[in-house]
Amino acid sequence: MYLEQIECPADLKKLDRSVLPKVAEEIRELIIATVARTGGHLASNLGTVELTLALHSVFDSPEDKILWDVGHQAYTHKILTGRRDRFPAAGRSEGSAGSPGATRARTTRSAPRTRGRPSLLPWGWRRRAP
Repeated sequence: MYLEQIECPADLKKLDRSVLPKVAEEIRELIIATVARTGGHLASNLGTVELTLALHSVFDSPEDKILWDVGHQAYTHKILTGRRDRFPAAGRSEGSAGSPGATRARTTRSAPRTRGRPSLLPWGWRRRAP
């Protein structure tokens, strides 16, 4: 399983690009199995798997900030940024929370609690490099 080799985006970059479709498949299987057990947002997360893999393959997270409009698009991001072990408890206090801002205390990869683009974009603008 390739997903077990990924604890951070740098680990993803070590993999040959030819295995990324298999990584995407493994992520989808994890998201589907988790949402089937715990509930959550399925379609929006399945729709961002390849996008998230591409972003983390090109950019240097956490140095380069990746801002998500809403938390229910960010499950793959959480899985790839060291929170895969907490993902099966998604949405519960011990898990990887559904909202990007709700995880702020647990990780520096998340933006402050947001309510979509109107508050997220100004935060991202302030955080950009000089």
